[in-house]
Amino acid sequence: MEHLSNKHTRPLSPNIQIYRPQLTSVLSIVNRITGVFLSACAVVLVVWLIAAASGREAYSRFHDCIASWPGQFFLLASTFAFFLHLCGGIRHLVWDTVRGFELRQIYISGWIVVATSVVLTLACWLASLLIARQV
Repeated sequence: MEHLSNKHTRPLSPNIQIYRPQLTSVLSIVNRITGVFLSACAVVLVVWLIAAASGREAYSRFHDCIASWPGQFFLLASTFAFFLHLCGGIRHLVWDTVRGFELRQIYISGWIVVATSVVLTLACWLASLLIARQV
């Protein structure tokens, strides 16, 4: 019986609501979210391929949907999610070599992941706009 009463008096683990979000925790959570989001993007990619294989009318409907502003926002978000997830994965590969674990290095690499993801997203979209202009 004493064992049960001790269970209620021991301290609880700190709750996420107690802590202020930090770059490390935010990037960890966002990495998981982008992984799930990219899985949904894979489904959209399959829908695109099926539409392309189904003929001009089906492909035209898909194109109209993806060319709308919500579709363009989805593509932009997908591009950013891809690069953020990719850069975060590379960061984890570096950590697998037991490097970059000092607090300063962790924050620097975190900001590098964010900045590189933004730059790669912008570069990808600029390249696609240049290619679309030439066609």
